[in-house]
Amino acid sequence: MTPTERRSRATEAFFGRRKGKPLRELQLERMAHLLPEICIDLQAPAPEDLAGLFPSRVERLRLEIGFGGGEHLVHRAGETPSTGFIGVEPFVNSMAKLLAEVETKELRNIRVYDNDATQLLDWLPAASLDQIDLLYPDPWPKRKHWKRRFVSKVNLDRFYRVLKPGGLFCFASDIDTYVNWTLIHCRDHGGFDWTARNRTDWVTPFAGWPGTRYEAKAKREGRSSAYLTFRKI
Repeated sequence: MTPTERRSRATEAFFGRRKGKPLRELQLERMAHLLPEICIDLQAPAPEDLAGLFPSRVERLRLEIGFGGGEHLVHRAGETPSTGFIGVEPFVNSMAKLLAEVETKELRNIRVYDNDATQLLDWLPAASLDQIDLLYPDPWPKRKHWKRRFVSKVNLDRFYRVLKPGGLFCFASDIDTYVNWTLIHCRDHGGFDWTARNRTDWVTPFAGWPGTRYEAKAKREGRSSAYLTFRKI
């Protein structure tokens, strides 16, 4: 087994299944031709300046882990073309959906990675990102599965390493136990300052928030969401 395979096996518990219903012909074409154009190759050395991953000069760099349907990533990329976005999503059907949006909207400031986010985090140069978004991650609601939650001491160490001084980690969830879990882990880590100063700060969506299908589902089912922002100390 290669080192890459060992890393993948050791961390794949952070996400579930990799594929849903069969892709349509046009989706398969995009996966075959567009995905290789914008997918980050971890076999190549990481550039000293990540801005070089993008065809046009970008001023900020932002990572979204588990972009799901891609609504938030596409919205942010269109809203701020001067920011370079890296989206991570191992679920094939979600990646195919994002590629359609990238092609239709001709978004040139998105790069993707289609496997385990921890592999990408370990590849990225230190102090290279302005922001990391972890939005409605899999809550692994059963207590025996909490060890699979992406927020952990080891992954917060990864966040701390790749964020620039003052960089942001933004987390959103409708699951109270995961919100509390994240607050406790960030507090105990010691490298992040929760920016909220009153209750409205963490029940109010992030500025420019477009909403996501996960948030809409939570509202339909009667759950409210929390929006947490942590700053690297």
